[in-house]
Amino acid sequence: MSDESFEIFDLRVEVVGPADAAIYCGARLGDSFEVRGEMLHFPPGQGFSMYSLAALLPLLPAKQRASHAHDWMSTDSEVACPDPNCPTRFRITRLQPRRFLHSQTTAVPLTAGQP
Repeated sequence: MSDESFEIFDLRVEVVGPADAAIYCGARLGDSFEVRGEMLHFPPGQGFSMYSLAALLPLLPAKQRASHAHDWMSTDSEVACPDPNCPTRFRITRLQPRRFLHSQTTAVPLTAGQP
């Protein structure tokens, strides 16, 4: 195959929510991290709740991929904190697309006739 490239979006995940509410997950408004490819990048010295991260992780690979304009994955961008008593929300924003080569992401070769 001549072009084995594909693109996925980099993402930014930011803590948002009511400024006057108590936050119980250890987050602060404005805390964030980025997803570049499969790597999570946190600002120096900033932590992130493993429970909040566990709620976000299943959505990140889906949010990285292009989706139909009517798909909820294209329109919905906020995820609630997994603590039902915490009003915090996490906003997932698509950034620029990043190009990868199939051969650099897996040992499984592309073969003719594969989609």
